[in-house]
Amino acid sequence: MVFCFAVLFLVLLLSRAQGFLQSSEEITVPDEWVLLHVVQGHIGAGNYSYLRLNHDGRIILHMRSLKGDADLYVSDKTLRPSFDTYKLQSATCGHDVVVVPGDFVRPVGIGIYGHPSYLESEFEMKVFFDQTALGDDVFEKNSYSAEEMPENPYRPQGSEEEFEEEESILWTILIGILKIILEILF
Repeated sequence: MVFCFAVLFLVLLLSRAQGFLQSSEEITVPDEWVLLHVVQGHIGAGNYSYLRLNHDGRIILHMRSLKGDADLYVSDKTLRPSFDTYKLQSATCGHDVVVVPGDFVRPVGIGIYGHPSYLESEFEMKVFFDQTALGDDVFEKNSYSAEEMPENPYRPQGSEEEFEEEESILWTILIGILKIILEILF
């Protein structure tokens, strides 16, 4: 009976993890957006890869890190934007979205940065043209200018010790549960 419970619990955990991963990869694209390009690439830790955007109008850059963590930096002042010189950026640990306004001077420089936490990052970026270009989009709220940049985009607010302590407790509980399951199974 205990064995059946352990197996059911493990199956439940795996199905929840699979559902989470599948839902995080799905994006919804409005009908007004036209796909212009799909760019795929690899970037080493601490390195940049640069692209140039020549299309006019409001452009949405939607980048997904397939492996590791790639971050996005955009500027109409330099063709080689970085975390020191950019106008817009998105530096999340998953989907990165930047809305390039139609009034940016072309060509626009796009910098893709491989976060040093991973030896190599693999990314896929879809470039959309927004045919409506009416008002602010939801994604614009996730694109920060250099002046609006939050203190640290990689961690939730709070001290580093609090974050590490929370993470440590969660790992301890998870490892304890896995040990119990393995003891029951073997």
